[in-house]
Amino acid sequence: MASYYYSIEIRHEGLHKYRVIKGNDKYIVEQKARAQLAVWDEMWKRRLAVEAKQKARIAAVQEKEAMKNLAAEQTKELQKALKDLDETLLYTLSINDKIDWESLKTHEKFKEPKPKKPILKEPSVEPMEDEFKYRPRIGFLGFFFKKIKEQRIAEAKNLFERDHVEWVASVQQIEEENRVALEQYEKEVKEWEARKEQFYRDQEAQNAAVDERKKVYESKDPGAIVDYCDMVLSNSKYPDYFPQEYELDFNPQNGILVVDYSLPAPNVIPKVKEIKYVQSKNSFSEVYVSESEANKRYDSLLYQICLRTIHELFEADAIEALNTIVFNGWVRSIDPSNGREVNNCVISVMTNKKDFTEIELAKVDPKACFKALKGVGSSKLISLTPIPPVLKINKTDSRFVSSYEVAKSLDESVNLAAMDWEDFEHLIRELFEKEFSMNGGEVKVTQASRDGGVDAIAFDPDPIRGGKIVIQAKRYTNTVGVSAVRDLFGTVMNEGATKGLLVTTSDYGPDAYEFAKGKPLTLLNGANLLSLLEKHGHKAKIDLKEAKLLSKNANRIIDKN
Repeated sequence: MASYYYSIEIRHEGLHKYRVIKGNDKYIVEQKARAQLAVWDEMWKRRLAVEAKQKARIAAVQEKEAMKNLAAEQTKELQKALKDLDETLLYTLSINDKIDWESLKTHEKFKEPKPKKPILKEPSVEPMEDEFKYRPRIGFLGFFFKKIKEQRIAEAKNLFERDHVEWVASVQQIEEENRVALEQYEKEVKEWEARKEQFYRDQEAQNAAVDERKKVYESKDPGAIVDYCDMVLSNSKYPDYFPQEYELDFNPQNGILVVDYSLPAPNVIPKVKEIKYVQSKNSFSEVYVSESEANKRYDSLLYQICLRTIHELFEADAIEALNTIVFNGWVRSIDPSNGREVNNCVISVMTNKKDFTEIELAKVDPKACFKALKGVGSSKLISLTPIPPVLKINKTDSRFVSSYEVAKSLDESVNLAAMDWEDFEHLIRELFEKEFSMNGGEVKVTQASRDGGVDAIAFDPDPIRGGKIVIQAKRYTNTVGVSAVRDLFGTVMNEGATKGLLVTTSDYGPDAYEFAKGKPLTLLNGANLLSLLEKHGHKAKIDLKEAKLLSKNANRIIDKN
């Protein structure tokens, strides 16, 4: 079972969407959160653009002929939307659903421009004493009067000296300003180069994380497989009003992926098929599909989403990790009897990869295909009749929790998977004695054995579902194969029983579940066992790894002796 260390809650108020992104790698969780928010933002932009376009259309339309054309254009769009819904399954068949790891990498160039080198100021030309400006203006009187001549010479010299001093000061100021500008430029260049280097380091780290992510996935790490399947479903494009929310759980022991998928409610599916322009009122009117057509479309849509999801996951399974997929479709709606919101499972199916990939989905009737896969659902999905899922996601992962509070008969250190065989069989018998006695039933305990025989026989007085029920217990640490289920079925037939129950501390392989389909057999795995114990006031743990280690150590001791 997958476990997570990081999670981020994200929501989009405009679209009324909410998701919890989980994972074992903080960067990957953040990256997925950013990617999902970007997708939602793009959806929101498209919606606003459509609304703006619609308003602009109406505002721009003045003439009646243009109004008719607008109605025809909108009708065309509505018909396309309905056609797209009817081809939900076909849409995905032309798409390769495998994750392109290289597309997750970024090879962008650093776009920030390099700082421009400052234009340095040039000092003015140094004043020279022999310039015309500094030549003394002796004049006519200066030739006759010595003092006047000396005065004019002194004035010219003073002017030159003053201008030269000012020039020297201006040169020093310009040199200082240029120095400061160059230092600032060099600082900005260094900072820019640092940002550039950091940009490419981050890019390299991100791309390396993608490679590592791929490597971990290809190693068949359970958490990475769930993460990969999450990416596959995230890439699947549906209309904006679809919830497109899901939970995934993968059991590496038997290769079963359970998908709890949120399906759209009936009230969000478009029902308008045509827009008409009413000339007499100078307004538009909507034409709706019939109720029977809407109901038929909704049922078909749910079947198509189910088949499409399974197809996408199996097709994308590049490492052959998925043996079986369980799809549980949930619809959130309002219970008309009490006005409260409910979330019911309305469709559930289990199928293995071999059988499913042989189906030509382009040619099937979605409902008939679903039924052929022995899917469970009411005859009319539009009724939203709740059904029990074929296999539930164990959200608490209670099988593998290290310790629990236990009742008097169980100590918190007791691992059911490591119990003595007879103790385990006796516990199972006691448990079902409590279960069947609640309805007036009776359980007759057989002699404890380890030969795979009958561990208990229950007699249920219920006139419809009751009768003789054979119970077998398997304290296993490995996956229970189909042979044990066949043996139980044979026992049921030999005993003349109406039903057989097989209880184990581990889980069942896909072939075991497949064999049990359509037969009077119920397979209870470790999670079901713990739930049943809790129902009757007990808590325990199932730790398969610990049990295997204890068994291995015990065998070593026997070998030494």
